Amino acid sequence: MNIASDPMSDRDLVSRVANGDRAALRLLFTRHHARVYRFVARQTGSEAMADDVANEVFLELWRQAPKFEGRSEVSTWLLGIARFKALSSLRKRKEEWLDDDDAAAVPDDNDTPEVATMKTDKGAALRRFVDALAEEHRTVIDLAYYHGKSVTEIGEVLDIPVATVKTRMFYARKKLGEALKAAGYDRGWP
Repeated sequence: MNIASDPMSDRDLVSRVANGDRAALRLLFTRHHARVYRFVARQTGSEAMADDVANEVFLELWRQAPKFEGRSEVSTWLLGIARFKALSSLRKRKEEWLDDDDAAAVPDDNDTPEVATMKTDKGAALRRFVDALAEEHRTVIDLAYYHGKSVTEIGEVLDIPVATVKTRMFYARKKLGEALKAAGYDRGWP
């Protein structure tokens, strides 16, 4: 099956998974595994835990596909499952934390070395500041900026009202801006 030309929507694939179609599950895994993995890695700070949890999410998809009601996008549903499983895993075990400085250092090949270094430094600082936020603020920032979720989708993933998402976003942005300013970083990129 050619994934690039496959016209099946995610919802159609979930319906097929509900009927026991393993090929549909593999296609959903191919489409969404990287996003789920990155989300869990940022939530837990552990690559090993992210790998385990991401795989558990797709096992849960296999089990829960018949119950999917289609009230949200499949990607939002999967991230909601991932968040729950990540929080459960964090409660169950402690592991060595991922070095965020290494994870955040991804230079742009088109930039000069100076600009790339400035971006790397500011990106690492921003990641540290995001990680230092309270869990409720860190999660909304992660879903909005690293996963491109809308305020409504974030509310669905976290099972909270949209107004609460907006309030958390406001305070998270304010705290990040204050932290960047205190560290001597100007607004804008780099």
